[in-house]
Amino acid sequence: MNLYVDLLRTPGVARIIAAQLTARFPSGMMSLAYLLHMERIFDSYGAAGLVLAATSIGQAVAGPLTSRWMGVWGMRRVLTLTTLVCAASMAAIAFLVLPLWSYMLLGLVCGLSFPPVQPAVRTIYPKMVNSRQLTPLFSLDASAQEIIWIAGPVVVTFVSLQISTTVGIALSIVFLLGGGLWFLSSPEVSRVRIPRSRRKLGVVLTRPPVLMAMVVGFLVVGSTAAIEAGVVAEFGHGGADAGIILAIWAVASLLGGLGFGHIPIGPWALARRTIVIFVGSALAAVAWDFWTVALALVVAGLCLAPALAAMFAMVSASVKFSDTAEAYGWVGTGQLIGAAAGSAIAGFLIDANGPDGGFWVAAVFALAGFAVAAVFHRAAPDLRGRDASPLPDTEPVQVHPG
Repeated sequence: MNLYVDLLRTPGVARIIAAQLTARFPSGMMSLAYLLHMERIFDSYGAAGLVLAATSIGQAVAGPLTSRWMGVWGMRRVLTLTTLVCAASMAAIAFLVLPLWSYMLLGLVCGLSFPPVQPAVRTIYPKMVNSRQLTPLFSLDASAQEIIWIAGPVVVTFVSLQISTTVGIALSIVFLLGGGLWFLSSPEVSRVRIPRSRRKLGVVLTRPPVLMAMVVGFLVVGSTAAIEAGVVAEFGHGGADAGIILAIWAVASLLGGLGFGHIPIGPWALARRTIVIFVGSALAAVAWDFWTVALALVVAGLCLAPALAAMFAMVSASVKFSDTAEAYGWVGTGQLIGAAAGSAIAGFLIDANGPDGGFWVAAVFALAGFAVAAVFHRAAPDLRGRDASPLPDTEPVQVHPG
């Protein structure tokens, strides 16, 4: 733990982590907020899944583009414009009564304009700490990110079920605007300049670690989205059971990230971590009450943040600094498509087969993530004994005498 204490004492680190977490908090709130809001309006998890899919597809398309634009126009301009457009579209979904296709269109706009805070902050990190601290910082960030992906749904589920789904979406807008302003006011946003990439859009995906992180991220986050849908369908009809289970999951992931963050990342690290997620998801599918589901999600959660941390470190160590924002944009795209697919497929199976359908979808996604990480483990860089800093954009010139 002393390693993390030293990290948080590094000037600016604690502040930038807190600011970006607040700005990104709606990432973990929107899916369930829209799911609950649309289900209330249309009385169908399938219809809700279509709105979620449109939103996540918009985010997936925009991720690499807006990340790359930060190298052209600067982080502050891109983040300000996208935050304002995204907040406006979320407000329309919350407060207007519309047909399903209109909600899908607004969801698409919301996704297309979702601020690229994640690529921005992960591009900033290597400029804030020394190389020895970078891998632990990615682990700390991944652990903290679980507050977004799991504690976020806890908050929005409680507010939406106890007050109203409209208030749940409105609370997401408050975090989006407040957190966005806090992050934009951070001096690092102005101090760190992302160089304009000299490569064409998408070339970074020819780097095997980036492609693997994108695919495995798609599958892992798809698994978590399906679990969230299954928990809400099973325990979300009155009372706080759904929120409590999601909170237990969040704590397990947070402890797992902090407990395993110091372990060196080798080629098999991602496969080992994703198999634990699969085991927990499969146990949730055969669980029979509140406590057995909670115990299964503790197992699944223990390696969730460590798996994400391994992906971030793999990407950072494999691309040049000018390509880091776009690379993280593609990884985020994979995760968002996974969230859309996991939520949509789980929604239809829950309608057809009950809440267990969501957990079985989660198990299948996690098993596929393990399979990809295991089969292509040679694509993962061996970071044991080396740091995860991005590659320099300039190479030394060899000068030969005579």
